[in-house]
Amino acid sequence: MLKTDTKYFGEIAYDPEDVLSFPRGLFGFEKERQFLLLPFSGNGTLFCLQSLSEPSLAFIMMDPFSLNPDYNPIPQPDELAELDAKSPEDLAYYVMCVVKEPVSESTVNLRCPVMINDAGISIQVILEDTAYHMRHVLSEFKQPDFSQEQDQNPGEGAPC
Repeated sequence: MLKTDTKYFGEIAYDPEDVLSFPRGLFGFEKERQFLLLPFSGNGTLFCLQSLSEPSLAFIMMDPFSLNPDYNPIPQPDELAELDAKSPEDLAYYVMCVVKEPVSESTVNLRCPVMINDAGISIQVILEDTAYHMRHVLSEFKQPDFSQEQDQNPGEGAPC
């Protein structure tokens, strides 16, 4: 087990197999290549994408299907190839969230999901030809129950 400092959880131990590798980094953070996806306690819809090289860099992520069960991201063929995936169903998807007060005014970016394969290789993409936007307000969706996740509240204005 290895240890790292995190923005929301303090020092944690992690297994090297849990590291997500982003060969291209994230949009605006291209030099950041290794992250952990850490669940906030609760119902499994809210996560922290924690940088391993910069403890203060962490993104709030959500399971997009918890907001919209019909969410249908369609990666480009070269993106599937980069992730060694035969179809979109072979990947896990997460979207970035900007937490605001009240929480119902928080936004999620459904247009630029993070896609992760079984080996932990990850990329963030911009979906083409889609009605998804970069700032969907949470109040557009039937709200998941975040009551159990309040003990590790990422706070207002957390980065998207």
